[in-house]
Amino acid sequence: MLERMKAVENRFEELNLLLADPVVMASQDRYRRLLQEHAELMPLVDDYRELLQLEHDIAEHREMLAQADAAEFRELVRSELAALESRRSQLSDRLQEALSPKDPNDARNVIVEIRAGAGGEEAALFAEVLFRMYTAYADSQGWRTEMIDLSETELGGYKEVVFMIEGRGAFSRLKFESGVHRVQRVPVTESGGRIHTSTVTVAVLPEAEDVEVDINPNDLEIDTFRASGAGGQHVNRTDSAIRITHRPSGLVVTCQDQRSQYKNKDRAMAVLKARLLELEQQKQHGVIASDRKSQVGTGDRSERIRTYNYHQGRVTDHRIGLTLYKLDTILAGSLDDIIMPLQTAARTDQLSRGGLAAEDD
Repeated sequence: MLERMKAVENRFEELNLLLADPVVMASQDRYRRLLQEHAELMPLVDDYRELLQLEHDIAEHREMLAQADAAEFRELVRSELAALESRRSQLSDRLQEALSPKDPNDARNVIVEIRAGAGGEEAALFAEVLFRMYTAYADSQGWRTEMIDLSETELGGYKEVVFMIEGRGAFSRLKFESGVHRVQRVPVTESGGRIHTSTVTVAVLPEAEDVEVDINPNDLEIDTFRASGAGGQHVNRTDSAIRITHRPSGLVVTCQDQRSQYKNKDRAMAVLKARLLELEQQKQHGVIASDRKSQVGTGDRSERIRTYNYHQGRVTDHRIGLTLYKLDTILAGSLDDIIMPLQTAARTDQLSRGGLAAEDD
């Protein structure tokens, strides 16, 4: 790690010289790229230099401890040494994490698709609960949420909802939400008080950039129609809704939440590009996912990544065996209690396998 950090420090010093070069400053695009790289490396270099100083200080304290005679002084040195070693461990972990291979999609905006699975109306009602959970989490992170498409039920549930979350690092956090979410509770439609089990599927897609997905306009079938639904603020009354069919892949995308036909078309194209990018990335990794089962499965009750048990106030993530008895706060948007352990588990697995980036190369 220290050798890699030395290379980072050398690059940081090189950037300092480049950013002071009038020739570089004259090229706005290059200067901006280098300035961004400089800003990203600065905290790493600061941590690395502090780590080197800590190593020096720890060596000095160990020498003092070996030579000290007075008991009180030895105890003082031990206390300071413990604090220095604790800080060293903290910085080492942070630098190791920063140097671990990154998912190239981590910094992107995301498109989230939530669909009711097994359970009928109860599944649709819980899909609406998950939508509110994710939008509350986005708000807590300072991210922006924009509705793309919504299909409501008469009781206010969501048969399907598609929305975008815009914010740096959104995919790095929310990618772990892809899969089948199971809920166990007494439905509002149940008069006998029996606990039902229903499922909702969630897919989280990184927003695709134009240069990554080449779509032939001749491959598209674009239809306009009037938005439909149970009513409410999400349904507009004009023929501005858009349906785009991509003939080669068979993918169909609709967007009806925006008042403008042009905005609906732009959002529908963004969803289509994200889905096509996902298909291509899955193929590159040797997993053909034309029906997108890699993310959402079939929606069957036996397939799940997480269970929300209302009776016990419990949330269990089955991938890492994490159980938390704080259902209300998690559904209110406090998702980091689950996301952070998932990120840690993913990094540990990645490092044990030598890193995804190294494998892909």
